[in-house]
Amino acid sequence: MRDRDTIQPVVEQRGGDTGRRYRPCRPADARAAVERAVTECRGAGGRASCDPCALSDAVLVASELTTNAILHGGGITDFQVDVVGPGVRLSVCDRSHDLPVAVPATDDRGRRRLGGRGWPIVCRLAREVRVADLPSGGKCITVVVPLS
Repeated sequence: MRDRDTIQPVVEQRGGDTGRRYRPCRPADARAAVERAVTECRGAGGRASCDPCALSDAVLVASELTTNAILHGGGITDFQVDVVGPGVRLSVCDRSHDLPVAVPATDDRGRRRLGGRGWPIVCRLAREVRVADLPSGGKCITVVVPLS
C-alpha cells in the first residue's frame, strides 16, 4: 500500500536547472524522487539518457543519506534533487549537528558489526561531498553523483 502523502514536491527554478524539493518519509521515497527527477530532466531537455549504473549509484547514495538522517540525525528536515550538468546533486538535511563517521566493520573483539557502511559508500560514489551546519539547527549534507 502506498501513502499518497509521503512525498510533497515543490519545484524551484535555478538558472537552467530545475530543482526539486521533497519531504520523503522513507528511503524508498528518496530513491523514487531521484529516479523521477533524472528521468524527467533527461527526457525533457533532449539530453542523452544517463548510464543505468550511474543512476543506480545516485539512487543508492540518496537511500544511504536518507537512512542515515532517519537513524542518526533525528529525521529528515529537507531533501532536494537537482540534475546539474553531467550529475545529480542531492541535499539531505537533518536535526543533528553530529558529523557522519565511518564505523569499523568489526568491534574491538573482532566481531562483525551490523551497518556502518553507508557513509563510506556515499564518499566513494559521490564526486563532491559537503557537510554544512544549518542556522536553524542541524546539518545539510550535499553531494554530487556523476551520471556518466
